Amino acid sequence: MTFKAAAIQMCSGVDPRKNAETMVRLVREAAAEGAAYVQTPEMTGALQRDRATLRAILRDEANDIIASEAARLAGELGIYVHVGSTPIAVDDGKIANRGLLFGPDGSKICHYDKIHMFDVDLDNGESWRESSAYQPGSNARIADLDFGKLGFTICYDVRFPELFRQQAVAGAEIMSIPAAFTRQTGEAHWEILLRARAIENGLFVIAAAQGGTHEDGRETFGHSMIVDPWGRVLASAGPTGEAIVLAEIDVAAVHSARAKIPNLRNARSFVLDEVAVNGKGGVAA
Repeated sequence: MTFKAAAIQMCSGVDPRKNAETMVRLVREAAAEGAAYVQTPEMTGALQRDRATLRAILRDEANDIIASEAARLAGELGIYVHVGSTPIAVDDGKIANRGLLFGPDGSKICHYDKIHMFDVDLDNGESWRESSAYQPGSNARIADLDFGKLGFTICYDVRFPELFRQQAVAGAEIMSIPAAFTRQTGEAHWEILLRARAIENGLFVIAAAQGGTHEDGRETFGHSMIVDPWGRVLASAGPTGEAIVLAEIDVAAVHSARAKIPNLRNARSFVLDEVAVNGKGGVAA
């Protein structure tokens, strides 16, 4: 089945209401361009480095403005609206980095909580500890939609190929990778990771991103992108500011790519041996 997909690029600030207004405007524009599925970036509702301030403005999912506006839009426009992620208050003062998918009737189809926490130390003193405030998810998820099977990841998840492989083997034809990649890591790895995940699993990748300098001072890489199963970039945004990236998705291309290079079917189990060298530990050959 062929459908038009949109990846929305934003530069979210610290106020969820203002971010919701931006999301609504851009989703409407994407729908007017014919998009049947619209994805927003990671942390659509708020990018706020001060954790205490962030906790003070958060709500649970039932009372979150991004979730309610996305549900309303999906029903009004008759499209799939995928909030790539937004911060949601959960138990014990923790936060979920949660993606939410709403169907054309406005009902919630499912949610996905980011599994892998961004705990890194980069060059020039840039350091992040997502696990200090966020509660990681433990469930991968595939939604069987009328246009194909959609798998879920968020940002740092892209560096864990086993998550993609398991979903591809289970039938995923499209993978979502909404993100707020740092400018530093994005310049080094963003496009190559998106294309690699598409190629090695023979599927489409839709990646809505944050892009620009945010109110809290961080810089994100932008370049929202849609990639086909052969690794071709179908559409891409620039590095900063709002954008709507659109592409026609023909799910038949997934089956064509997997028929040409059937690596999912050809995979074999194996035993890993460590060969002893110079009397050191390991398994002798």
